[in-house]
Amino acid sequence: MLGSLTQENESVNTSQLLVIIIDSSPAQKYVRDEPGALYKVIDALVAFGNAHVLLNSGNQVAFYASTITDSHMLYPIEKRADDSTQSLHQVDGQYEQFLALELLIRRNMKVLTNDKGFIPQKISDEEGLSTCLASTLLKALTFINLKEKKLAADEVLSSRILIVSGSCESTAQYMAFNNAFFAAQKQGITIDACVLGPYATLLNQGADITGGIYFKPPGGHVGLLQHLLWVFLPDTTMRKELTLPPTEPVDYRAACFCHRQLISEGFVCSVCLSIFCKFTPICTTCNSTFKPPMVLTPIKKKQAQMQLQNNEGN
Repeated sequence: MLGSLTQENESVNTSQLLVIIIDSSPAQKYVRDEPGALYKVIDALVAFGNAHVLLNSGNQVAFYASTITDSHMLYPIEKRADDSTQSLHQVDGQYEQFLALELLIRRNMKVLTNDKGFIPQKISDEEGLSTCLASTLLKALTFINLKEKKLAADEVLSSRILIVSGSCESTAQYMAFNNAFFAAQKQGITIDACVLGPYATLLNQGADITGGIYFKPPGGHVGLLQHLLWVFLPDTTMRKELTLPPTEPVDYRAACFCHRQLISEGFVCSVCLSIFCKFTPICTTCNSTFKPPMVLTPIKKKQAQMQLQNNEGN
């Protein structure tokens, strides 16, 4: 029996794919307070990605960067003929794959941060700038899907996504986030969230829906690597055997389609299920028409007492 199980495990090659999404928006508070902090976060994530690759020879890692206007793939990227990283050699005994990962991420992040729009000191909270996290998450899911389609018959790929963000809540991307969360849940992809800023309701919902971990390091970006290795390096099967930080309660409030604000009570379109904080006679999503709600006339106190007495006399 043991021999047959061993043969089955040997016949199936199981590997893990970790996709790391870096929120590189200059509107993040820790970036505005300390512009060099973003590079410290990148260094921690590069070391974390290398640690994931070291766990198994078949493990893979990918990096995406989310900005205010777009999302970019940092690693891996298609090699060009004039690419200097095409022929890499060991530097002080460093593994070639680790060297290529580090150089590509640093080079691509340098291109992003040298952009004219990346000026952390001139951006304030009042501007309401949001990062393209939802679109980056959808690109990561597409990348995982393409990887799974290229697998051989004896290969199994276990994928998960780690989002590292310090941006404020972006309820304008509510529908895009929900589409990504439920698509990941259907594909069996776990989404983890490491938040370096204020409480992120949507990311907490996504981690809870897909069975991931929502964690906010107590020191922010300071000492980030040790928290990444402790909380997010173990896979989903190993986490059951570890003592991890307690989970925060999930706020499942929905965002209204009219003002993009989280609400506890509202009006729902019976046709397309759009949510509104106030009654609207025409649904702005599907153009369905509705009758206004009935307004009950208040009964005066004396009339109510008389009706109560009459009911008691009868």
